[in-house]
Parts: sequence; structure tokens; C-alpha cells
Amino acid sequence: MTSIASHRRVWRIAGLSLVFIWFAVGGIGHFVMLDAFVSIIPPGLPWSEAAVLISGFFELLGAVGILLPRYRSLAGWGLVALTICVTPANVYMWLHPELFPMVPEWLLLWRLPFQVFLLFCIIASTQRRIPLLSTPGPS
Repeated sequence: MTSIASHRRVWRIAGLSLVFIWFAVGGIGHFVMLDAFVSIIPPGLPWSEAAVLISGFFELLGAVGILLPRYRSLAGWGLVALTICVTPANVYMWLHPELFPMVPEWLLLWRLPFQVFLLFCIIASTQRRIPLLSTPGPS
């Protein structure tokens, strides 16, 4: 019989794996497909190329950071902040699908709820105690 702690460990590893793969591949993509990533930044935001390079660097840093238990929590919060910061690009793509004909419209909409799921995965897999979900310990 498997314990609850064992199930939590399996889910934590699955979450860490998903988060690592998402940000490692995405971070590399920022450098390999720079022009594509620059094109999704809303026109009103300055320094789009620098923003893509900097966010790609921090995606890779966060991906590596979650693999190191000592830095996992900090890296997790950094990835939460980064995920929130890229939301304008996802909303821009969703609101202007005609500018991105190579991406199906359903996928542009799907990215927004996926971001919420991704935020949950980041927090659940990188934080020992999740403030809203933790039960108080013995006094």
C-alpha cells in the first residue's frame, strides 16, 4: 500500500518535471527564435528584443534553480513572477489572432487557462508549504 507522502512525492516530481521542461524549452526558444518571440510583445512595450533575451535568461535560470533543492523555493517564486509578467504577450496574441496566422485561435485562448495551471504547478512543486493549502501543525 502506498502512503500519502509517496503520492505527494510522485506529484511533486511530475510538477517539477513539467515546470522544468516548459521553462527550459521556452528559455532556449527565446534565443533560437528571437524574432518570433519579439513579434508577440505588445507594440506599446519598450525594448522588446531586450525583454525577450532577459526573460529567456530568467526562464533558463529558473528551470535550473528548481532542480537545486537549496534554491527551489526562490526559483519557484521567480518563475511565478515571470509567468505573470508574460501575460500581456499572451493576451495580445489572443486579442490579435490575425497577426499570428500560424497559431490556431483555440490555442491562443487555451494559453490563458494553461497559465493558471502552470502557476499552480510551479507553486505546488517548488514550495514546501503552500500558505493557502497548508494545515496548521500542532501548537
